[in-house]
Amino acid sequence: MKTLIIAGHPDLQKSRINSIWTEALRQQKDITVHVLSEVYPDGKMDVAKEQALLDAHDRIILQYPLYWYATPPLLKQWMDEVFEYGWAFGPGGEHLKGKEFGIAISTVGSAAAYQPGGSNLFTVREVLKPMEAVANYVGAHYLPPFAFHSANHVTEEEISAGKDAYLGHLAKVRSVKTPEPVTMIR
Repeated sequence: MKTLIIAGHPDLQKSRINSIWTEALRQQKDITVHVLSEVYPDGKMDVAKEQALLDAHDRIILQYPLYWYATPPLLKQWMDEVFEYGWAFGPGGEHLKGKEFGIAISTVGSAAAYQPGGSNLFTVREVLKPMEAVANYVGAHYLPPFAFHSANHVTEEEISAGKDAYLGHLAKVRSVKTPEPVTMIR
């Protein structure tokens, strides 16, 4: 199975978590890492190139730091432009149908913050419902998400363990009807 990682961090050079994930993923067989901020620093997308890249892979993972309970702006722009009518949905829009679609996020908040009654009120799965809805809308199989919490307050050892957990997650994850998040807890 060929996996495409769409890395949506706006500044990978400054990232403690996503940069380590990206480097580890680049060493894996059958994984293509596509860093949007490196390919499109000006935000001008080559939609046909992006669609061909998606067509060439069986599994798509969107990897990003959670920004105000959503994706960073460039990743949102990428989805808006690439998942177009007639390609991703609507008549003839079946290019993503049957593919696996997953999310890997880092959060500043703790795992406890993403629980009912926590400071964020909702679980990671609830916060990511819009992404699950996107997968459903385009006919993809939604995978249980991976979350790494407390990104600004972790040790190098915890980052390494999180990287290993993420790689393990990608190796074993399969789509399920009601996915629960895999969470790296500090």
